[in-house]
Amino acid sequence: MSQEFNLASIASVLAPKVYAVDPPKQAIDSFANVEPLSRNDAIQFVDDTFSVVLGLDSRDFIVNLPVIGAKIARKQSFVLTVRISNSDYSVVPAAKDLGAVLLISANAQESYDFLFLASLLAKGDGKPVILFYKPSSAEDELTYTLDDLEKAYGSYDGSSLQDAFQKLHQLSTKTYSELELLPSSGWIATKRYDQVVVFLGDPEPIASHLKNFSVALINVKVYRPFPLAELKQLLTSKLYGYKAVQFVEQSSVSLQFSPLLLDAVEILTSISKDVKVIYSQVLKLDQDNVDLALQHLLSNAKLERPVQNLTFGREFTQPQPISFEDVKASPDNAYLKILQEVDAGVRVLNDYDTNPVPEYALGRFFYRDRQRTKLADLVEQKLHRFQGTLNDDLAQWLLWARNENPPEKYTSEESSALVATLSKSNRTAASELLQFRDFFESRTGWIVGSDSWSYDTGLATFHQALQSGNKRLKLLIIDTDSSVNRRQGKKNLGLYAMNYGNAYVASVALYSSYTQTLTAFIEANAYNQGPAIIIAYLPKGESHLDSLKLTKEAVDSGYWPLYRYNPHLADYSDMFKLDSSFVRRELKEFLDRENRLTLLAEKSAKLQYNLRTYNESVNQGIQQKSKEAFQSLLDNLAGDPMTVAYASDNGNAAGLAKRLANRAGSKGFKVRLAQLDDLSVDDDLPLETNLVVVTSTSGQGEFPNGGKQFWDALRAGTIDLANVHAAVFGLGDSKYWPRAEDAKYYNRPSRQLYQRLELLGAQMLCEQGLGDDQDADGFNTGYNTWEPKLWQALGVSAENADEPPPATNEDFKRESNFLRGTIKEGLADTSTGAMSASDQQLTKFHGVYLQDDRELRDQRKKDGLEPAYAFMVRVRLAGNVSTPDQWLAIDRLADTRGNHTFKITTRGTYQLHGVVKQDLIPVVRDINAVAMDTLGACGDVCRNVICGSLPAQRHIHEQMAHMARIISKRLLPETTAYHEIFLQELGDVPRGEEGGPKRIKVGGNAVQDAEPLLGATYLPRKFKVAITVPPYNDVDVYANDTGLVAIVEDDNIVGFDVLIGGGMGTTHNNTKTYPRAGTNIGYVPYDKAPLVCEKMLIMHRDYGDRKNRKHARLKYTIDDMGVPTFKARLEELLGFKFEKSRPFKIDSNIDYFGWCKDETGLNHYTCYIENGRVSDTLDSPHKEGLHKIAQYLKETGVGLFRLTSNQHVIISDITDEHVPKIKALLREYKFSVDKFSGLRKASQSCVAFPTCGLAMAEAERYLPQFLDRLEGELEKLGLRNDSIVLRMTGCPNGCARPWLAEVALVGKSYGFYNLMLGGSYNGDRVNKIFKSNVDEDQAIGILVPLFSRWASERKDGEHFGDFVIRAGVIKPTLEGKKFWEDVKDF
Repeated sequence: MSQEFNLASIASVLAPKVYAVDPPKQAIDSFANVEPLSRNDAIQFVDDTFSVVLGLDSRDFIVNLPVIGAKIARKQSFVLTVRISNSDYSVVPAAKDLGAVLLISANAQESYDFLFLASLLAKGDGKPVILFYKPSSAEDELTYTLDDLEKAYGSYDGSSLQDAFQKLHQLSTKTYSELELLPSSGWIATKRYDQVVVFLGDPEPIASHLKNFSVALINVKVYRPFPLAELKQLLTSKLYGYKAVQFVEQSSVSLQFSPLLLDAVEILTSISKDVKVIYSQVLKLDQDNVDLALQHLLSNAKLERPVQNLTFGREFTQPQPISFEDVKASPDNAYLKILQEVDAGVRVLNDYDTNPVPEYALGRFFYRDRQRTKLADLVEQKLHRFQGTLNDDLAQWLLWARNENPPEKYTSEESSALVATLSKSNRTAASELLQFRDFFESRTGWIVGSDSWSYDTGLATFHQALQSGNKRLKLLIIDTDSSVNRRQGKKNLGLYAMNYGNAYVASVALYSSYTQTLTAFIEANAYNQGPAIIIAYLPKGESHLDSLKLTKEAVDSGYWPLYRYNPHLADYSDMFKLDSSFVRRELKEFLDRENRLTLLAEKSAKLQYNLRTYNESVNQGIQQKSKEAFQSLLDNLAGDPMTVAYASDNGNAAGLAKRLANRAGSKGFKVRLAQLDDLSVDDDLPLETNLVVVTSTSGQGEFPNGGKQFWDALRAGTIDLANVHAAVFGLGDSKYWPRAEDAKYYNRPSRQLYQRLELLGAQMLCEQGLGDDQDADGFNTGYNTWEPKLWQALGVSAENADEPPPATNEDFKRESNFLRGTIKEGLADTSTGAMSASDQQLTKFHGVYLQDDRELRDQRKKDGLEPAYAFMVRVRLAGNVSTPDQWLAIDRLADTRGNHTFKITTRGTYQLHGVVKQDLIPVVRDINAVAMDTLGACGDVCRNVICGSLPAQRHIHEQMAHMARIISKRLLPETTAYHEIFLQELGDVPRGEEGGPKRIKVGGNAVQDAEPLLGATYLPRKFKVAITVPPYNDVDVYANDTGLVAIVEDDNIVGFDVLIGGGMGTTHNNTKTYPRAGTNIGYVPYDKAPLVCEKMLIMHRDYGDRKNRKHARLKYTIDDMGVPTFKARLEELLGFKFEKSRPFKIDSNIDYFGWCKDETGLNHYTCYIENGRVSDTLDSPHKEGLHKIAQYLKETGVGLFRLTSNQHVIISDITDEHVPKIKALLREYKFSVDKFSGLRKASQSCVAFPTCGLAMAEAERYLPQFLDRLEGELEKLGLRNDSIVLRMTGCPNGCARPWLAEVALVGKSYGFYNLMLGGSYNGDRVNKIFKSNVDEDQAIGILVPLFSRWASERKDGEHFGDFVIRAGVIKPTLEGKKFWEDVKDF
């Protein structure tokens, strides 16, 4: 474990409250009493009776000295650990007069031991203790258990330092003292040295080199109280013969007298008068310079008159401008990279890493500004001394320098030339000017600071910067505080600056919007009316993914709004640009004062929705009180009260709770149905009479959404529940975590809740109920046994009145009036961003999914807001070909009404995310305006009909795309509801052969809708069709309900082999569900394919299971009937028999990147789009690049886009004359695929978190991080360029077709996946579970040795998926029904 984690683990058992500055995520997850804080908060907000503060950096410790002193003066007891930065121990003497015990540890193990020692001292006499420790990057384990640690601490009753040392010795077996004498063994026994060094610093570099010199080192371990007596004893009794004693501090602060020397001055008279006393200073010591530094240090003492206060060692830091070459690889300096992108000549005036102090940074800026002014004055005075060209050049420079708003910069080349010319001049005036040589250049000077500018003296400096009005002042403040709740004392710098009215101000977050960030930097760099200030968010996470999630939460919750403010724009309405869609109170008040909020809301439906829900949450609170008052009147007329509370992830627990509540109401109870988190543990729970809780199980035995806050409060509380009658029923899966050691996760939330309620005194009505998905009737088996016991305990009849069956999807469809439902009314309802449950199902048929941002649920609930609802909109794009106009329309909608990105899906179409309800109709309308639609892109209908991309064979591709479009048109729903709901304001739009939504008639008699093919209840489940041409299979033709494999003769498709019954979705551990690869049932001629697809759909419609949606896919119907029977009935519908299958060979299911030319001479370029996400990042500005390419194609009338089913984009049909321009754009926007490994190019993922409601684990956001680690190992094995198909999904529904991959990771819970092996490289064989519930380390640990074996043992041309089967690593899945056979670990 890391040093920081080990320190947190020790602190967690020694203190009731632990505050940790930017702790490891694992520490937060592992220890309930560890609270993460920013470095500014770590001292300011510590007010507990006793607490431990971990990980404060020594530089921040110095800034907080006044606060620490005040807390010590108030007799607060705490242990503070301070991490020594850059081996600079000057921080230790700085704390000498605080009145705290000061300890110093030299390595990781000492830091653990001394944290225990510090806690003992604080416990003994109540004094605060500060531990200064050296940071260590090594991973190590504690040498004692936390149980032993807790026992030792609990049994300690001493009060002195020696008592504490003795207890530490009992625990660790190590002997420590206030002073450490080195060398510590062997020849130390001689006790005779030439010199003695009393040292305050890091002894480790010195200790191993002492043998080269006759010197003893006394290392200070306890600095306060200073061990004067112990030092005297060492110098006068244990050591003798030395001729000099040196007091040496490792410090960057040089003082006239060493603090260490002053501490020991009292005992100097005890030392022989012949012994020289010297005080010195050392800087950075390492293995390269320690010998030389010691030699110089000791040599000085041998002089007859040694020089006092000399400094030895290497400088801690080099005081020079930041080199951008050095920071390019550092993610923490991402904003500095953008600065250089905007202006390659930019100068950072301060070293952000080592000297972020605001006063210093601003002082340096003003110094440079004054020096340039002095230079201008001097040039003006001396100009007449120069003649000719030099006079002209100086005059030109002077005009530039005196111009407050110069039209252009004085370049580095121009200034260098001027300085060179001056250097050749012999005039005295030239020498005077050259003293200011660094100030001729006009490089933009930026101050880079931290959020220390938001506090105290930093804020005063910020005020000074604004007050100066300096037009050359540029300030970038990087806020790394990941706490979404702004703490007391921290000022909002953006609002502060905007209220001044003279500065350009931007609030940016790189991981939220690269484009907005880049725009802000460009605008700030060009602003010359006053100071330009950028407040940038860069939260610290354990990984890039964590930083991404923290940023998203901050922006989407309104904590960190994105905006740009330019007070000098002519148009008032353009002065403030809000680039995000949520604002909190402070910013809202500013905008209200400026009358800008109304203007902004008119431009943004998202902002309108967020403002409305924010205001309505207040109104709802008022209305709730009225309802409660009215309810109390009704309560007097009803029976005993009962609260039915639930916590549910997928809706099963919520549905069960609702059913139970209805039954309780029919039995005479006054029933309240509520989400568990809506119950207050302190206020509501003790007053309950009857409480029944129904909860599902999430992740590794965790509480699901809607119950986490309640459980955290209940676990920490000590309330009395003696008057509460309670019952608990849990839903779980006993095989979800199949290993014996993981059995504890089964139904863990319900078991924990039952035990906790019982412990707090609740009277349990009956034994705990456990529902198991593995039972014959699922969780209902256990529930049907448990519920009668509940009624019996409550003294009511267990018989239930007749109940209507719960509404199903089939009911929703049947009663929808051909997909209308109440969608139109729901879209008009502005009181919520959601839709009714039935309409949520029906909108899918129109290509629209309601989602919410799962990462914002808890925060929005705390804020009194409904979830952050938004819609996903998916396009029907049969044949996967798009025009530049269509691309530009999607790109524009993503920016204006989406989340500024869009997705290329695994069915080769577009997908928008983040569309709020009010924008839904305009989005669908604008998609249709460019001859695309969304009808049937989701729902129980034929989904987008796809075909292979085939860039090198134009003629065959056209035949495939033609077939895809006519099949799509033939199977398209005929309801006019789509047009009625979304398109009434859109006129006629010419459509292609793929057809479009059926229009309602205007005027005349009303038309009664009908669905002659699909029927009023449509299909039991979705139906998918794909077409491919061997040897390519980029559509994964075997994964579809109907797959058409083209048979080509003489460059024409003559017909298709027909594959039936492919399908990906499964349910974890449910052996009745499985993925299935399609079965080849024969050949049909080309023109018969649409009819075959139609009759396949009819078979699905008529024979599919409409009672059990988990068994409703066509694959189960085929296996239930048997392939021969199914084929025979299909042939009856067709009126002809299938011909014998034609031979074909498929080689791969991947895309091939780069340029190719087809048989007609047109060029095509396949772009790599990571996981299909079209977005802009610093390293991959692909969205902007493809926008520019689409604009160019539109302007020139050349080219199309093909979207591949592997989530990539092909720029197609480019004539030779336009290739150079396209290549130039590809280079400019970084589309090269050379940097990608074969593994990465063959990978793909689904969307997963944060928007997919079914996701159990990360996929799209995490896969790049996983591949980064795996690629490093492949590089070592020489496999970087070998293609391996790897796919990752967040759940087992299979959107990225993981079941056909050679390697797949299928999400099981957050951070855990089922590892699949054995799929084929060409996509015709389903893989199998190799290991369930693996985390990243376990997955890497399994895959790397297998890849190593493959590298050394494979046959020529043998792919990894085939190798693991031949090598006996895993058995092949020969057909879908046998997917679970030979799987031991599930």
